[in-house]
Amino acid sequence: MPGPFDLADDRAYAAWRETKLAAHPARVEEILVPVADPRALAPAEHAALAARIARCNMVIYASRLGEAEDKEIPRALGRQFGLERLDHNMGADEDAITSLQINGDAIHAAYIPYSNRPIAWHTDGYYNLPERQIRGFILHCVRPAAAGGANRLLDPEIVYLRLRDRDPAHVAALMRPDVMTIPPNVAEGAELRGEQTGPVFSVHEGRLHMRYTARKRNVAWREDAASRIAVEALERVLDEEPLAFEATLAPGWGLLANNVLHTRTGFESDSRRLIYRARYYDRIAVA
Repeated sequence: MPGPFDLADDRAYAAWRETKLAAHPARVEEILVPVADPRALAPAEHAALAARIARCNMVIYASRLGEAEDKEIPRALGRQFGLERLDHNMGADEDAITSLQINGDAIHAAYIPYSNRPIAWHTDGYYNLPERQIRGFILHCVRPAAAGGANRLLDPEIVYLRLRDRDPAHVAALMRPDVMTIPPNVAEGAELRGEQTGPVFSVHEGRLHMRYTARKRNVAWREDAASRIAVEALERVLDEEPLAFEATLAPGWGLLANNVLHTRTGFESDSRRLIYRARYYDRIAVA
């Protein structure tokens, strides 16, 4: 289908590119929106959140709820933006909303999100089946770490734009359906998840979707020159991009986003840091 994500449609891409760069925020402060209660947004609050998402696929809300341990906060917020289909991933709680905190039990100990270690650039659910791709997510902070635990955030559409400007062949290589393979997840001889192969960039209902992880031992790239060069170019963009934001969520704050790229810095091992994470198969509904 013709459009800005069709490599044969240079006219649509040029128009989209101009609009995208003109609208994209330059500083993290521009995506911060105060709200009273995310569970019941006022019309002006909803409009302000939606406007930021339309510009860069993400917004940070700063609520007055403090350290309230209430999973209805992300759940009710999501409903107001058409987010309904939660991903029941392996580490999630029974209600499909994950409590991200240091957790050394048998289920969580092997996975970095439940430790205090840093996490490199990735999109959520990059290992999921095609029909279970994560389109949107919410991170709601109950308690931050005393130090560390900051996130870097980057709009995948900006990454696509930078790569296409450098060489459309990079995008073509990263759109191949066999460019990126995530090995199976095997624990104690049992396969918990099968091997998953797919593209980095794809187009779903006219919108760009990205799946990516920077973890070297958790990914196998297609073995050809074009793929290698494209991945190296992607890594340079992630290292150099000036429109990547850095933010540390305070109590009652959260990130509402389509599946943007993000990182996390490490933090102290005795931290009481608690973040609720809700992952959805839906994109955020904005006008």
